[in-house]
Amino acid sequence: MCANVFGVLKSLFGKPFDGKRMDHGGSQGQPAPQPHPSQGPFPQYSQYPQYAQYPQYHQYHQYYQYPPPPPPQQQQQPYQPQHPTMTRLYEVQREVASLGPQVCTYSGLQDEREYKRLERELARLQTDVDRLDTEGRGELQAARKRAAQELEGLLRYLEEHARHPSRLAIEELSREARRLVDEGVVAPQRAGGAPEIGDELVDALQAVVLRLTQVKTEGRVPLRKARYRALTRLCAVQAVVEGRTRQQTLSLPLSGDTHASVHRVNQAMVEVSVARSQLVALLMGLSGRDSCAHLSRVLTELLVELDALDVSGNAAVRNYRKQVVEEVNGLLKHLDLEVEGDDTRRYDLAQNDSIREIEAVRGHVSHLRGEVLRYAGSRDEIWPKAELQSLLTHLDQVDTAKNPCIREARRRAVLEVQALVTFLDLREALARRQTGPGEPPAHRAVWLVLGSLSELQAQVLGFGGRRADKSYILLEELLTKQLLALDAVDPQGDESTKAARKQAVKFAQNILGYLDLKTDEWEY
Repeated sequence: MCANVFGVLKSLFGKPFDGKRMDHGGSQGQPAPQPHPSQGPFPQYSQYPQYAQYPQYHQYHQYYQYPPPPPPQQQQQPYQPQHPTMTRLYEVQREVASLGPQVCTYSGLQDEREYKRLERELARLQTDVDRLDTEGRGELQAARKRAAQELEGLLRYLEEHARHPSRLAIEELSREARRLVDEGVVAPQRAGGAPEIGDELVDALQAVVLRLTQVKTEGRVPLRKARYRALTRLCAVQAVVEGRTRQQTLSLPLSGDTHASVHRVNQAMVEVSVARSQLVALLMGLSGRDSCAHLSRVLTELLVELDALDVSGNAAVRNYRKQVVEEVNGLLKHLDLEVEGDDTRRYDLAQNDSIREIEAVRGHVSHLRGEVLRYAGSRDEIWPKAELQSLLTHLDQVDTAKNPCIREARRRAVLEVQALVTFLDLREALARRQTGPGEPPAHRAVWLVLGSLSELQAQVLGFGGRRADKSYILLEELLTKQLLALDAVDPQGDESTKAARKQAVKFAQNILGYLDLKTDEWEY
């Protein structure tokens, strides 16, 4: 939209008006300076290099089908009109250039202060544009219309992402996590007691983290940013809570008779315990008075005091102080989360080195899968099991940095490799199988189902559609029928048949699970 506004303005004042050009005080008969063709149709963008820092602003223009601004280049000074209406439109253009990136990176909700500020600023500009007097001139009316469209589009973009179902789902999961932390950590601390943190709280927080990783963002920057910020804070709380769980198993502090400095270190340990609960409350938005900056100053001062203690000559006290210092440093590293997620490289995991490594493995697996399916059943059939095992080893060595989205991406890549390995294993088993006259009918029935499952798995491996597709529904029904066929097999007390049927049922369920995984449209 901004591009359209700027294009109209340039078209009106960047070239003569076929003999009907308005007099703005310039020399008559002298054409206005023209931009170089390589500069693009909107040279005014050169005044606003901040757009180059926000690729998501390009996404906004693409979303509303407006051309993105060109990268900033060395350009000539644009022709400045003197008409009051056009002058005001140029001023609106500069304000929109400042507000656009803020709108396109906003990841909050409608009831937040920043949302109301952006909405108020855009509404003010809309009112200013509506009040402009065009004096009935077509060129001024067209420029004002384009400016109004740009502002309306920014307002829609802001409102749409603040009310998006995925954004609301992120907020609902965040509320659930806050409730768990409030009941398990913050409330007992405020009541003057020491919270007893058990595995139930740790497991409940992990379940919320996994559900957050499943929230779909559709590749939209505000939604990706909101999910990343929620995950980052929740993972930090997990780390603090798990650290508290480990502390509960440590030995008691040293006796004050051991050394003169022990009493102060013991006091510091108590302060660290209080700071841990304060940090958890801050990260989850449960503290209305404290701030991360204040807590950071308190912990930093505590480090200075601990460093000044004289513990020379006593290794036990020195190690005890070192342990407390490590606890303080562990809390300080989580206090920079106030601005976490503002850097595109952080919440855009497509730029993460581990994700790129995982994607490279997935690309290799996709190539091998295509080759396996192409030559399956022919004389040139390939069996790249050793290569697939090396890929599994490679994935196991990928550093996830405790990021749940990276962990999930690696888990899915592992499942893709394992699905191809099990397909090759079953085909190999079917090729080696030798039937005999003494084979029980139930055992033979299980092998017949396994043969059908092998053919269906080949179709699942090559499936690239969605759950609404007819082919997906058909595959799901056929796999369900094979499960029913296995359920109808009567092993008649034969242990080998029981084991074979159990393995076949598990195999069919794994194929269904893999089909579901391929079509759940998960994203990192």
